[in-house]
Amino acid sequence: MNITESVPPLDSYTEELISELTGAQSGVSAPDQAEKDEMSALYKKAESLNLTAPIIELFERLLACCKEGKGTLQDFGLSGSDLEKLAVKHQEIDEHMVSVGGRLTRALPIACIANSRVEEYLAQKDEIAPSGIERWEQIQENKKRIQSELKMSEDDWNSFQGQIRNAVDSVSTLARLIDLPENVLESIARVTKSYRMRLTPYYTSLIMPGVINDPIMLQSVPTGEMIDNSGIEIPPVAADHSPARLIDQFYPRVLTIKATNMCAMYCTHCLRLAHIGRKDHTYSKEAYGEALDYIRKNKRIRDVLVTGGDAFVLPNTLLRWLLEELDSIDHVKMKRLGTRIPVTAPMRVDSELLDILEASNARKPIRVVTQINTAQEITPVSQDTFRQLSSKTFTVLNQAVLLKGINDSRVKMWKLCETVHESYVRPYYLFNCSYRNPQFSHFRVPLEVGRDIVESMYGNISGDAIPRYIATAGGKIPLHRSNVVEKRGEDVVLKKPWSGEEALYPDADPEVYGRDLFAFNMQEK
Repeated sequence: MNITESVPPLDSYTEELISELTGAQSGVSAPDQAEKDEMSALYKKAESLNLTAPIIELFERLLACCKEGKGTLQDFGLSGSDLEKLAVKHQEIDEHMVSVGGRLTRALPIACIANSRVEEYLAQKDEIAPSGIERWEQIQENKKRIQSELKMSEDDWNSFQGQIRNAVDSVSTLARLIDLPENVLESIARVTKSYRMRLTPYYTSLIMPGVINDPIMLQSVPTGEMIDNSGIEIPPVAADHSPARLIDQFYPRVLTIKATNMCAMYCTHCLRLAHIGRKDHTYSKEAYGEALDYIRKNKRIRDVLVTGGDAFVLPNTLLRWLLEELDSIDHVKMKRLGTRIPVTAPMRVDSELLDILEASNARKPIRVVTQINTAQEITPVSQDTFRQLSSKTFTVLNQAVLLKGINDSRVKMWKLCETVHESYVRPYYLFNCSYRNPQFSHFRVPLEVGRDIVESMYGNISGDAIPRYIATAGGKIPLHRSNVVEKRGEDVVLKKPWSGEEALYPDADPEVYGRDLFAFNMQEK
């Protein structure tokens, strides 16, 4: 059977299109010779080339002339039979036998409408939410200034030890590196009496000079609200969800080992604010041993998250030992490491750490779970770090926090998710900023704002670049709207979150679903 014999008859879309083009037209102005010559050339091109695009171009031009009242088919020396032959040819050429009418009157207009939804974003994203890649030239200038002020060599800058040794942990050092008004510095000093501040020189270089409420500075430099915000702090999670030493557990098959209180940078919205303390700590093997013993005895545990603090702050020897111990527990099937290091001090991710991760991943899947809240945190350096991590582990996931002034708009969140996605990281969760700590209530965003932002991504960016919107309230609770509107007969009415358009979706037949005998179970015994 040849291609022509397999082509179905013209569909209703094409029949309607040809009918419109051949229909009687009163009050039509005659085309001039240049317009006739143009149409003749388009027809010859569509007829001679074995391509679909020239055929679409001809029909598109004829349709435009028809709607504008500029000439009939006869004026252009064409007939309905000519159009039918070209329409059949289009279906013969197209690998999926798409019709002229379907493509021109349905698919292209739908694509045009879809394109219009993202035009504003595409026009604004690099100005409103520039990534660290786009800001790299300025970041490099910042680096030179900070290096000079802190008297850091290139070796210091490119080593994790150098970054921690030269960390910005006082208002006086901060004032040398960032031009801030005196009253702002006084406000910061007031807060740092109660809460720790630490920025690596690398992370400090991401702050843009002269930008009020720079998203990097908001996340790393505490402001007066942390003292002024009133409210009762809910006891730390450890008070009511720690069944064993160093363990947090909300779910029967998943738990967390809080392996350290250290981070390379202390976030101003940290959920574990009360755990940070005034000094950095790793713990004794006896302490980790008690956590591991609890896991060994509880055979329901399948998935273990090692976090802190930051898991990548742990020495390589300790991290290797912890992973080996977890891998030796038969019922532990998955491991996660929680870290902000790839964006706060990416130079920590050295070849030895990558080898440790690769070896553990070869035994059982290991995932790296990070937190990136703004595209500005993604630089060429951090992007390369994530690329290396993704090649050594099962996956790298991002758990962002929705924060006022940092990522609380469609443009900022879309850009964040797309930039993360392009950096070998899968957007996973978007947390609504926690209510547990009144110290950072100024960062909190209403649930409805977050839901609007997340749902606006559907149909507009890649599906696996869209995070799940979550609230933490004794566990992770999804916050997405229900897109199931109502039941209508045997169908369900679904709402498309990107347009509000409703669609009928045939539901499964409850009677068929309820049958005990089906598939191989229906065979006679």
